Amino acid sequence: MNATSTTGNASPRPLRVRDFFLARQPILDRSQSLIAYELLFRNTDTAAANITSDLSATASVIAHTSQLGIEKVIGDSLGFLNVDAAVLMSDIFQFLPKEKVVLEIVETTKATPQILERIQSLVQQGFRFALDDVITDNEDVQKLLPLADIVKIDLRDMPLSALLKLAPKFRLAKKKLLAEKVENREQFDTCLDLGFDYFQGYYFAKPAILSGKKLSPSQLAIMQLMTQITSEADNIDIERSIKQDIALCFNLLRLVNAPAIGMRHRIDSVRQALLVLGRHQLQRWLQIMLYAEPCKKGQSMTPLLTLAATRGKLLELIAHRIEPHQRHIGDTAFTVGIMSLMDTLFSMPMQEILEQVAVVEAVSDALLHRKGRYGDMLRLAEHMERIEEAGSMLEHLVEKLGLSSNDLNDLQLSAFEWGDIVARNAA
Repeated sequence: MNATSTTGNASPRPLRVRDFFLARQPILDRSQSLIAYELLFRNTDTAAANITSDLSATASVIAHTSQLGIEKVIGDSLGFLNVDAAVLMSDIFQFLPKEKVVLEIVETTKATPQILERIQSLVQQGFRFALDDVITDNEDVQKLLPLADIVKIDLRDMPLSALLKLAPKFRLAKKKLLAEKVENREQFDTCLDLGFDYFQGYYFAKPAILSGKKLSPSQLAIMQLMTQITSEADNIDIERSIKQDIALCFNLLRLVNAPAIGMRHRIDSVRQALLVLGRHQLQRWLQIMLYAEPCKKGQSMTPLLTLAATRGKLLELIAHRIEPHQRHIGDTAFTVGIMSLMDTLFSMPMQEILEQVAVVEAVSDALLHRKGRYGDMLRLAEHMERIEEAGSMLEHLVEKLGLSSNDLNDLQLSAFEWGDIVARNAA
């Protein structure tokens, strides 16, 4: 199924799902638990950062869930999708799972009688709406507000004085508030104090370096096991170390039996796990467990765990696509992806972490300097996550790695699905 794009007076041309780069950006609640993703699309024909251009065509592509696989992209979460006047007046809503989506009315939408009537009809059908990029309570906002459940405020374009004035108004109207472009903890804390309900931005993935930070006993145990694996210790010694930590033993067995692994038979012992998985796979699950460990203390790290697992899997899949006959490259790429957020996880500089975990030079070059082919893969994953700021670097890296947008879409869908399943089973 194709959508149609027109520019000026040019003839319509077909647009396919594969003509777009796809990104998903986490939306968290007040406890920083993952509740939704905003799905963002950018036409592969342009390096422009304005991804809302061609919105009608983009939304039409989104609607064809049989092609795109929206369920694979958002998992058990909600999906936030941008809509404008043209999309609102179209017939695409029959393709959208209304219980799984929140439709964001973009700020350029005029509240004409026709638009208001259409939104009212869709609300009655069970669709939910958010007002996107609200920076004032102008006439259009006031007319649209009664039909929306959520108001999104872009912190990048909002002075604090205006934020302090607007937030109470929308709360008084009993609307949920979503702060987007939250880039640091200070912004998150400010919006938390103002009563915001939801938060979007990568503040949760940025390291807050704490001097003298020490790893927890469980994290230390996992790190020591990883050192044993890289130093070629005997299986019996590795097994003994795992068994010394009952919680570690239990969580490892739970992880290796997760559906994402695809094991045909249940693994019931550490010895069996070592034999079936092998050392590279065992190290992979230990790395994931490092992210899962803080969840046991009630500190919600699910978005960081999901992001790290998804990054790791995406880099592994990219490596396999580039070098299909060299499995070790995929293992190394996975390590780069999942370790790329450990400075945030541990609140420690990456250099300090690498002094405790033995890695090859290619991995340290990628993690510290984004150099080499693994560094290119990591930069590509990071640009995909922040697609609206990627500029021309996205296309450049896709071409440099010998990929296509078609490749990237397929690999991303697989990585999204795998990361979500792993996070649910690990947390």
